[in-house]
Amino acid sequence: MAIKDHTVHTEKSVPALDEKIIDSKPIDVESVEFKETESDEFRVLENERDIVTRVISVADDPTLNPWTIRAFVIGIGLSAFGGVLAEIYYFKPQTVVVSTMFLAVISYALGMAFSKVIPSRGIFRYLNPHPFNKKENAFIVIMSSAAATSALGTEVLAVQRLFYNITPNPGATVLLYPSKMLYPGILPLASMLDTFFKESSSGVKKKFRIFWIVFGVVVFVAVFYKNIWQARTLPFLSQELFYANGTVYNQLLILNDKLEVDPELLRKEGLPFYAGSWIVQLLTTNLGLAATFTHLLLWNRHDLRNAWTWMTPTELKRMWKNFDIRFWRDEGIRNQADFDEDIDPHYREMLKYPDSPNSWYLVCLVISIVMALVIIYKTNSTLPWWGFVIAVLLATLSILFFGTLYAITGLQFIIQPFVQMIGGFIHPGKPMANMYFVLFSYNSVNQALLLSRDLKIAQYTKLPPRAAFTAQIIGTLFGAVLNYSLCMANVSVLMNSIIDNQRPILLSVEGTNIWSGQQPQQYNSQAIAWGGLSHELFAVGQRYQFVAWAYVIGLFVPVPFWLAYRYFPKLRTDYLYTPVIW
Repeated sequence: MAIKDHTVHTEKSVPALDEKIIDSKPIDVESVEFKETESDEFRVLENERDIVTRVISVADDPTLNPWTIRAFVIGIGLSAFGGVLAEIYYFKPQTVVVSTMFLAVISYALGMAFSKVIPSRGIFRYLNPHPFNKKENAFIVIMSSAAATSALGTEVLAVQRLFYNITPNPGATVLLYPSKMLYPGILPLASMLDTFFKESSSGVKKKFRIFWIVFGVVVFVAVFYKNIWQARTLPFLSQELFYANGTVYNQLLILNDKLEVDPELLRKEGLPFYAGSWIVQLLTTNLGLAATFTHLLLWNRHDLRNAWTWMTPTELKRMWKNFDIRFWRDEGIRNQADFDEDIDPHYREMLKYPDSPNSWYLVCLVISIVMALVIIYKTNSTLPWWGFVIAVLLATLSILFFGTLYAITGLQFIIQPFVQMIGGFIHPGKPMANMYFVLFSYNSVNQALLLSRDLKIAQYTKLPPRAAFTAQIIGTLFGAVLNYSLCMANVSVLMNSIIDNQRPILLSVEGTNIWSGQQPQQYNSQAIAWGGLSHELFAVGQRYQFVAWAYVIGLFVPVPFWLAYRYFPKLRTDYLYTPVIW
């Protein structure tokens, strides 16, 4: 569903308010009613505001308490389950994501069981203080989903152990508050939670999906039979690097003792090859990534401009004036306009709760930066401190664009190739530095999208911001501990045990029906190709130059559709989301 910033808001989509009331005094958000007439019951949803007010309940009950021992116990238990399951399936041939819907159903069943089975009297009243409620359910989902996706850094550790034989030591106001940032992927979850606690276009989408599947098959077959990029001599579907004869490329033979590419060794071994199907994948992905920047600049300029209002001199002075080093004393008071038709009605209901102040997130950022700098030097990552700074700045910029795309369309782009390309040209000949560059840029973007998604879940379910913050922190830290290898008495946990026992299978191209190294293989091959051989493989005139040129071409793809809508609006090209099409 493509919803633009130029969508016209109808009078029916906002509550009817007396203008005199708006001008004279603040509005009590609890007194604002979204009236539903008999004719509205079957009214067509016309815009994003209709969706978030008709599909999901706007009503809030401030008496519901999420801070219960029951919520913490179930949340930590499901965090352990989700974290372990996510790590195991990283090495599986079928990548399975622990979905929030699954966690919501399981946590609901466990919460209701706690509520029914455990007595509510005596000492047990602390375990069962009141009936299980929606805010507890949302608290548990946010905590456990954070744990299930937290330790993305295990990719680097897995690649280091598998391919390098190294065992290392262990912008919210824009993306959340407007109605157009509706996060389509979590609407079913929020609607389902409403249902738990309550007293025609599909055919077109199916045909569109079938069209692109057929198109992809045709392109792959054409590349194979025309032997483009020597596709016929290499495995058809693989993410590995190969010699010209189709055998797996031995990357260690081109690296020196500093894990940097040695020109003499590279000349002896020759440049590696990618499978043709993987090159097609990179081309289409790069086109879509580049189109995202232009598309949002053309259609969502206002939203992007608002994202940087905090950098104006006036706002910076205000933040400095209100800054208190004693961040734990921040009351979280929000100076929000009483009524703004672009503000999500669900967010308006949240104004009654103290916010998680920016200072809390700033403290998390400072701690993370310090830890990251220690890691890149203690692990001999070959990534300099200034490379880390560039990675963080790149992540900040990418979050703005790809976060907006995810919030509006539900499409989460894998920007890893884009980040690896930039890291490769900044740090040529250093595949290890490239992996850490990706860790602190791409993975930071991914984590930010997940954090924004969880905050939107909290907004839809009216979970107080500080409860959502607590759930995210606990889930992230607990999941990281479970995912990483904790070495005590030379006993490895989870990731190390999988790698030690399944190494030959994880290194093979085909894997088995139980174990597969496809994800670490892809991460490693991209690090070698972009981090070590970017100039030799992707520069102008080289074998895969069109992979890089796709970024330039993609920047211009949205322009014709924007011009067509500007001069011929009846064509409705504003409904064509070019990043999604690619």
